[in-house]
Amino acid sequence: PLCEQHVQSFQKHLDVNPENIVLFTGSVAPKKRAEMWKTAQIVVSTPQGLENDIINKQINLAEVSLLTFDEAHHATGNYAYVWIAKQYEKTAQYARILALTASPGSDLEKIKEVCQNLHVETVEVRTVKDPDVKPYVQEVEHEWVKVKLPNEFKKIQKFLTDCLKSKLRQVQENLFIPVPENKIELLKLQGSLHAKLASGQRDFTVMKSISLLAEALKVHHAVELLETQGIQPLYKYMKKIQDESRTSKVKAVKNLVIDTNFKSAFVFVEKLHEANIQHPKLIELKKYVDKELENEGCKILIFTQFRDSALSILDTLESIQGFRGSLFVGQTKKGNTGSTQKEQKEIIEKFSNGLFNVLIATSVGEEGLDIPQVDKVFFYEPVPSAIRSIQRRGRTGRLEKGQVIMFMTEG
Repeated sequence: PLCEQHVQSFQKHLDVNPENIVLFTGSVAPKKRAEMWKTAQIVVSTPQGLENDIINKQINLAEVSLLTFDEAHHATGNYAYVWIAKQYEKTAQYARILALTASPGSDLEKIKEVCQNLHVETVEVRTVKDPDVKPYVQEVEHEWVKVKLPNEFKKIQKFLTDCLKSKLRQVQENLFIPVPENKIELLKLQGSLHAKLASGQRDFTVMKSISLLAEALKVHHAVELLETQGIQPLYKYMKKIQDESRTSKVKAVKNLVIDTNFKSAFVFVEKLHEANIQHPKLIELKKYVDKELENEGCKILIFTQFRDSALSILDTLESIQGFRGSLFVGQTKKGNTGSTQKEQKEIIEKFSNGLFNVLIATSVGEEGLDIPQVDKVFFYEPVPSAIRSIQRRGRTGRLEKGQVIMFMTEG
């Protein structure tokens, strides 16, 4: 959908024959793309599609006089942007690259990596205070809404955190090093242990620690679901682990389901699931949306991390008078959800034209899409990434004053 929007804006604003501005996506056959390439002046493409076309020699990068990378902060690791930029630098006689992003990130090393990967020599920065930007930037208000975790949730939280601590304690005893509780640090530690095994150290304590860390990370995710999403997504996740343990040969899964704390937590989760107890954030969100929809023509965008939560938000809000909402999710089919590119485009058009007044989006709605005139953006949970946070907030305050409301669980 983002590529389609670029094609439309180029056709609207450039003095180029509209037929010579073409769109390359996975839904256009490779042979057809090779034909279109011959006569096109401007090609808008998804990175993975372009990468395949270069590998299969369907297109020739030497013929390109300007290569533009939108959402350039993606140019890290082995994302397609990095490889395409490298090939372009190699083959083009006068390579010229323009990279654009509204959210380069908060880490200087990451920004340097993006510049290096895209061969960026000069950086132009604009902030909201710059005179050529200021007239186009509207004020955005921020509000935090805090909710308290119910006592029944706290019991489950206690069992899960005790379970987590016991796993980390065992890793500490095995490796004789302090073990962090932070998820990112745990993943780093797990990575370094895997590297030891890969280098040929078949050490039993290392293998045991890797298995314990896998358990700890599963419990970590369960705690996150409880605190930020609620009982239904947590029940689904724990039930999946239970079911897997019957057939899986993975030690981490088998050991976790026989852990006393994990078993106790699941007993309480099952009870609350049967009683259909909701996370207090869902109740608060409903109140806010109900109040906002009293204003005629109000448009609301709700972001949530998980599709399951998006579905329960949709179910909860459907009883509000005047609510006309839709899910906006990625293309991958999960359960009963998943939207094709065509469906995504239709949803945005209906939202723009006022047929929908509430869009409930996962991360697919964060980037680049020009969704006009969103009055309120709700974060169902805070996001730990500066880039994603900036992208979400940037969906409002485009033409008129906007508001961002973030929900969080205290403690």
